[in-house]
Amino acid sequence: MPDIAEFSLKDMTEVSAALRSMGSGAASMEEAGDIIVHYLYDHLTDKEGGGNACALVRLFKTHSYGELDHELQAFASGILKTEPASPEMKCLCLLASAGTLPAWNTRKQSAGHKAIPLPSEHFVEAFPMIRQLIQQLGLDVNTVLHPDPAVVMDMAQTTYNVFLIPEAVGSNYVPVQDDFVIPFKVRSVLGFGGILPSGNLFAIIMFSKVKISRQTADMFRSLALSVKVAILPFVGKAVFS
Repeated sequence: MPDIAEFSLKDMTEVSAALRSMGSGAASMEEAGDIIVHYLYDHLTDKEGGGNACALVRLFKTHSYGELDHELQAFASGILKTEPASPEMKCLCLLASAGTLPAWNTRKQSAGHKAIPLPSEHFVEAFPMIRQLIQQLGLDVNTVLHPDPAVVMDMAQTTYNVFLIPEAVGSNYVPVQDDFVIPFKVRSVLGFGGILPSGNLFAIIMFSKVKISRQTADMFRSLALSVKVAILPFVGKAVFS
């Protein structure tokens, strides 16, 4: 099992190959995502401290409000405090989760991240981690909120980047310090993802108990393509289980 502090090219190649096959046999994108996040949670280790390297691993995907079920629509509307102006409004939805606490192993028990509405660039400012994620992935916030079909195909083929907060403690981009970062010893936050042919963003976010360097983080860029290969068969088909 790879030590995340010493993640090597060999580790990257092996993990990448494993991730690519994780859509096979799954009945939905959520099911494939669940296999992916549990694999990363279980297989990335902290050899120095012992045990899992991550406190929490999650897969997110943007989704139009009008395509969500009633439960997720109600969750998003509750954050907005109103109904959205358009059913096309994007929401950043939690698709799969794996972590230290039992409640972190299902998206349905998430208290605050089931479906985060993204009605405008201004609204995204209230979620600094989401804004940083989008920007560090090399995307414009407005492009994620309003994908242009004319440029989506190019983005879907070329946009694979990483998101890194090297020091989670005290970071303004990781707001839940006292209830999450400090008690669960989160030291760095690493994300990787890209754009699907539908124009929707997908991203894996890992909350690591091991400090991650930029050099290590850059090696995860290749894993974004592997995750995309695994979930691509479900684009336009069964997303949620």
